[in-house]
Amino acid sequence: MCSMHCCASVADSEGKLSSQRGSQLVHMTLMMHSWVVPSQTFSQKLLTLYPPPLLKCFFVCWLLFPRNPSVNVSQAPSPSVKKRKVSLIFDHMEPDEMAQHLSYLEFKNFCNVSFLDYRSYVVRSSVRDNPALERSVMMCNGVSQWVQLMILSRHTAQQRAQVFTKFIHVAQKLRALQNFNTLMAVTGGLCHSSISRLKDTANLLPPDVTKALSEMTELLSSRSNYSNYRRVYNECNGFKVPILGVHLKDLISLNEALPDYIEEDKINLSKLQHLYSNINDLLAIHSCTPPFEANKDLLHLLTLSLDLYYTEDEIYELSYTKEPKNPKIQPVTPVKPPVVAEWGSGVTPRLDPDTISKHVKQMVDSIMKNYDQNQDGYISLEDFEKIAANFPFSFCTHETDREGQISREEITSYFMRGMSICAKLGYNFKDAHNFHETTYKRPTFCDTCGGFLWGVIKQGYHCKDCGINCHRHCRDLVGMECLKKHKNTSGSCPCTPAPDLKTKANSWSVSLSFSIIYTLHTKITLL
Repeated sequence: MCSMHCCASVADSEGKLSSQRGSQLVHMTLMMHSWVVPSQTFSQKLLTLYPPPLLKCFFVCWLLFPRNPSVNVSQAPSPSVKKRKVSLIFDHMEPDEMAQHLSYLEFKNFCNVSFLDYRSYVVRSSVRDNPALERSVMMCNGVSQWVQLMILSRHTAQQRAQVFTKFIHVAQKLRALQNFNTLMAVTGGLCHSSISRLKDTANLLPPDVTKALSEMTELLSSRSNYSNYRRVYNECNGFKVPILGVHLKDLISLNEALPDYIEEDKINLSKLQHLYSNINDLLAIHSCTPPFEANKDLLHLLTLSLDLYYTEDEIYELSYTKEPKNPKIQPVTPVKPPVVAEWGSGVTPRLDPDTISKHVKQMVDSIMKNYDQNQDGYISLEDFEKIAANFPFSFCTHETDREGQISREEITSYFMRGMSICAKLGYNFKDAHNFHETTYKRPTFCDTCGGFLWGVIKQGYHCKDCGINCHRHCRDLVGMECLKKHKNTSGSCPCTPAPDLKTKANSWSVSLSFSIIYTLHTKITLL
């Protein structure tokens, strides 16, 4: 009796295993057939080979087989985060905090890459017209440049060495989180020649930092087809973020090395199975649960920081400004940097103005939430200057209507006008409107909707450069470009403040003594 029961159990298990394999084969065939044969031709073949009832079962198996797992990324702040205000200052961010939030952004981008995105890249060998992969490339390059800029923004070699050390600790945290893609970006930024040439900075690095950098570069080395990385990655369990370019390279190699057909007319199922297996392994990671939670305010800070984009020439000019060439100093031992996003060559990391405006708004909301203690729409100028230091190339001369304080609108104007990324988007950073909330002394109408600006005080917003007036709710609808055609310097503007609201303008400037700023400003002015 027991023997018969065991035989029945074995037979049942084998039947389930066979059924599961059959379902996997069905799913693989339906997912992968388009790599070698058009869907129309494939469907015609199915109708010819199989009767409708059997074909119906074929598709039912496919529908029942689990496909892309759901993305599981937590963004809710942990209880400990809820109880305190979040510092948006780079120097106050802990390495593990920074690593976790960079990993959140990286994992979110990775989970947005679908099966069709992988197929598109392998077939075309390009990320063009592939937004999900483009975003991944842009973030990888953005992190690498951000690391360089944060180091180069410091005035002394000692300060630069401190930032360098902090990023080494971030890299170690990324390694512990098994986020290899961002680890490569951070390490690539630290090994970039604009940083490695800084001899005075390198001489101040502690030995353990130099050793850690060497270990990271060895792990990420492309030697023997990334053998060190592959060994470590295969040993990882649970949450992990792969170096996407390495695995895409594997897919391309498989696609090119194996023929589509064997014996002239038979589809090479072995090739499809290998491609399917590799892609499925990447998609399976989407269901992993990250071992951390993210705070929205820090995400907004990092997102806007990574939007910065500068050319290699601009970064090198800044590097030589910090430490000019000195032939008497012996060069340090060069460290071969890992190749960052080589699979995304030709991608220009530029965002559209609407996206930048959205990121700026989110960042300003976070600033006011954490620093506007009186809830009056202003923060201290001292706090904002510290926050602005997170953006190394921000450059703007501004006016504030309260001495020692700056309003939400002035902060927004600062980022939109002062960040040089505006020039990269195709418009001068002086072409954004310089809006200020204003009290009008005579009837004034909105230049956007034509409606009357109602109220006793602060009825609307006035651009000090071109003279345009608008409602609060119409401000975001005004065109981005400030034409400066109607600038009124005679003092007869209808927005002249009432005497009791006049305050002496407090001019201030958050600028960096970089020669590159002058160069960049000159370039933009000539546009």
